[in-house]
Amino acid sequence: MPAEGTGSDPRRKTTPARWRVLGHPDGMLIYQVQCIVENHGWTATVAEDRHRVVLGRSGVYRRWLNGRTGLADATSVTFTRPGDEMAVAHPYGCGDTYTCLEVDPAVLADRPDAARWLDRDGWDGSSDAALDLAHRMLVAEFRRGLDGFEAAERTHRFLARLFQHSGLATGGAEADVERVVSRRPATLAAHRRLADRAREVLANSDFTLGLAEVAREVGASPHHLSRVFQRMTGSSLTAYRNRLRVRAVLDTLAEPEDRPLGSLATEYGFADQAHLTRVVRAQVGHPPARLRRLLAASESRQP
Repeated sequence: MPAEGTGSDPRRKTTPARWRVLGHPDGMLIYQVQCIVENHGWTATVAEDRHRVVLGRSGVYRRWLNGRTGLADATSVTFTRPGDEMAVAHPYGCGDTYTCLEVDPAVLADRPDAARWLDRDGWDGSSDAALDLAHRMLVAEFRRGLDGFEAAERTHRFLARLFQHSGLATGGAEADVERVVSRRPATLAAHRRLADRAREVLANSDFTLGLAEVAREVGASPHHLSRVFQRMTGSSLTAYRNRLRVRAVLDTLAEPEDRPLGSLATEYGFADQAHLTRVVRAQVGHPPARLRRLLAASESRQP
């Protein structure tokens, strides 16, 4: 899919639009669309060919989905599956915007909470204020710039919120069983080993491994690894990785060689120099340029 453009929404193909790809973390694609239709009547019916979540951001339009007609607005959230049939109409004018999140079946197959969506059910409903804010914050983070690892983990976490909100997540007796199993000593020991193994892989990497690659190294799915690591350490994989990266950056900033910050961003797996600066400032309270001066002064005073 092109990074951005104007024309028919290249994935849904239901209406002319402007679109912009925000990111494509492991097995997923997230992009924004603004409709620019001139004909306010119904579009041709289109069969969905992917697992896709459509999250409203602004505007209002009519939607026909699998034989049911309804209204879609800024609060709408829709899970569609391959084979679903959809058409849209814009009797109130164009300009509505929405975010699409597509997920490969292989990614869903690794997530127990995605079983219903993968195998049989979609969902059409509304977001609450908390989910809408999480949606908008995720979009803002992608726009500011995320490296692939952070983008993948944040998107997996957002998916978990979507599944919980929609009720598509596996629940009831199966959830109770999981809570009991998670307290068994053997399970806790296995989870600790998994978290320790992930720390080992990250600490010995060059920070260019993606979340899926780390998960393969430790023999777990990205979703399971992220959840277990958070449970065992109290920290997300991204936060732990950022702590390691910032320490490596500080070591480099203290060296006599005045390396460009853009070069450091590339070496340590940041999306760009701005991303490096944000993460370092968030961790230690100062931007890299100031830290370079502070660390150089500190080193010069060493005997």
